[in-house]
Amino acid sequence: MVVEDVPGPRPGPTEVLIDVAAAGVCGTELHFLDGLLTPARTPITLGHEVAGVVAEVGDGVEDVAVGDRVAVHYRHACHRCRSCQAGNDHLCDAPLGFLAFASDGGFAEQVVVPASAVVRVPDGLDLAVAATLCCSGTTALHAVGVAGVRAGADAVVYGTGGVGLALVQVLREAGARPIAVARDPQRLRLARELGAEVTVDGSGDVEAPIREATGGAGADVVFELVGTRETSAAALASLGKRGTLVYVGYSFDTVEISPLSLVVPEQRIVTSVGNRRSELVEALDLGARGLLRTTVDEHFLDDAPRVLDELRAGRIVGRAVLRP
Repeated sequence: MVVEDVPGPRPGPTEVLIDVAAAGVCGTELHFLDGLLTPARTPITLGHEVAGVVAEVGDGVEDVAVGDRVAVHYRHACHRCRSCQAGNDHLCDAPLGFLAFASDGGFAEQVVVPASAVVRVPDGLDLAVAATLCCSGTTALHAVGVAGVRAGADAVVYGTGGVGLALVQVLREAGARPIAVARDPQRLRLARELGAEVTVDGSGDVEAPIREATGGAGADVVFELVGTRETSAAALASLGKRGTLVYVGYSFDTVEISPLSLVVPEQRIVTSVGNRRSELVEALDLGARGLLRTTVDEHFLDDAPRVLDELRAGRIVGRAVLRP
């Protein structure tokens, strides 16, 4: 990663130019740097969690104006393909852009995106917080929807990074009973402050305390945010009858399962990726109403390599953002 001076971008038809106020630093960036994910091209500017102020609009833009405070839905959907028409714009078959995956992202002073990809940030919501909600908050909302969580459910959040802490809060608002698992005591304390009813030390036995907390029944749903062989085995072992394991996180690991062990208790495994534009609208609204809180550490663009090293080492509690 290097910092470069490049020509300022200009918006084309139906696009907007945004003065970036803040860009969230996500574990996805580490996956790019490690080679687990491959961007569509290189060099590319990372940063898929972006909020800022509209500086210029291109021809044909009617619903967005200069001076608007906005956040960006990072998968710029076409709104015409089969997936979009089915309401799954996060799986768009022909995206207009894909922030930091295929088109330049927000680790920059300015970024150009389709006007259809921006969402207004409610008054009173800090733009740095809004930037983090573009991924952590929205990913949590989408995962809870995928799982079909109902009020009263015992829901395990396995991993309490940015998405995990957001999940604890979304589950609380859904009337579920969040159980947070992590190895870091500080993150577990924060999870409890945000609504986790039970916290479990992930460095030891995970199944037993979850079984104890659920009266021996096991969890109704486990959100797996780590995606390693070890955490997957513990997550499956903690699942109750007709329980759902939701994969949100991933790693280089592969996982072995026994179909028999799933069939007999009628359990299921599902996956959840990203978020719909409508879920970004919802996350920003929850943030503005104080129902989805984020602890934010602010840094400058030049600090990006160091901040990513801190994230890799697990020393960032909450979320970090980069400011120009």
